[in-house]
Formats: sequence, structure tokens, C-alpha cells
Amino acid sequence: MFDSIVQLFMQYGLAGLFALSFLDAIVLPVPPFFLQIAMSLIEPEASLRIATVAFTGSVLGAPIGYMLGKWLGKPLMHKLVPAKWANKAMEMFEKNGDAAVIIGSFTPIPFKVFTILSGVFNFSLTRLMFYSILGRGSKFFLIGTLFHFYGKQAKVLLDNYLEVSLLGVAVILAAGWYILSKRKQKFLSK
Repeated sequence: MFDSIVQLFMQYGLAGLFALSFLDAIVLPVPPFFLQIAMSLIEPEASLRIATVAFTGSVLGAPIGYMLGKWLGKPLMHKLVPAKWANKAMEMFEKNGDAAVIIGSFTPIPFKVFTILSGVFNFSLTRLMFYSILGRGSKFFLIGTLFHFYGKQAKVLLDNYLEVSLLGVAVILAAGWYILSKRKQKFLSK
């Protein structure tokens, strides 16, 4: 299924990548980095432009996924999930939503899960956008930069080290978030 969807969007070049990235933040279960890698493999010298298109589509789709979660997700959640579970999930997202969004930007879990949940749990749209820009930008531009510097050899690096690299960046960003949140708490307690 992934291959069929990627092939469909690949026919439209950069416009297809933009659409896939945009829809990944709203409804589609296919992460756009598969198409980004395929396009960068064909044209490594355009990899940073390709990364920019994927990043832009993803970030522009985030507020629509958020609004979808806000409008449809909450009523649906209250029908399908017991109230105590929904309240517990809301508490956890309020407490750890920043980390969830930033780390979620790197996982293979479709990004729409995080944009929609942000809307369902009333996470700040401003913070969602900030972490989307930071997380999605890092992910797309890491891939784009590898192809820019290593050309087609970047595919070998990605095959061997993509998961470790993305996990490493996610850990660094999560550690940065943790340190900043602790400093903020310390500052506010003074």
C-alpha cells in the first residue's frame, strides 16, 4: 500500500511531495520521507529544495490536523473511550504534550496522530506549530543534507542509520526540552 501511494504522489514531482506531506499531517498513513528519499535519490543536487517542500507541506498541514482533532476528535473520543481514560489521557498530554509532539515529529508514526491529538487535548496551537517547525524541519533537512553532501551514497547511510540518527536527534531535542522546562520551573518559582 505504501509503495502504491508513494508512486501515485511521485508522478506529480514536488507538487506530489507537498501534497503527501500536507496530507500526512491530516489524514494519510504514509510518511512523506519515503517520497523525499526516492526523489532525493533521483536528484541529489535538489535534495535541500525537496526537503523544503516536504517541510512546508507538513507544517502547513499541522493546523488543519489540529482543527480536525478539535472539531471531530473530542466528540468521537467521548463516544468511544470511557471518561476516566479520556481525562487521564488529557492530563498526560497537558503534562507531556511538548515532548510528545517533538519526539513524534521523528517517529515513523504518522504525524497526523500528533496534530489531531493536540487538537483533541487542547494543546496550544502555537506550541504545536513551534515544535512542528523544529521537529519536522530537523527530520526533513537531516535527510536533505545527507543527500546534498553524499549524493546517492546517502541512501546506504539512511538504510543503515536512519532510525538511529532520528532517534538520536529526538533524544537531543527531548533533553533540550527537559532542560528548558526545568529552567522555566526554577525561574517561575523564584
